[in-house]
Amino acid sequence: MDYVSALVPPVVMAVFFIGLVVTIVKSQGGPNKTKEDAAVDAALARAESGPQAGNDN
Repeated sequence: MDYVSALVPPVVMAVFFIGLVVTIVKSQGGPNKTKEDAAVDAALARAESGPQAGNDN
């Protein structure tokens, strides 16, 4: 029975990891993809534009 107790934690972790990957893959795209892409594009544009006027750190 020692082998069962040794195998249970890795099996449980594998099941949760597979569930996490499936959830991430399913959440890609869909109706929010355009909104997410626009948010990323805006953040990249802000980062590429350099320091903003009025940011006296």
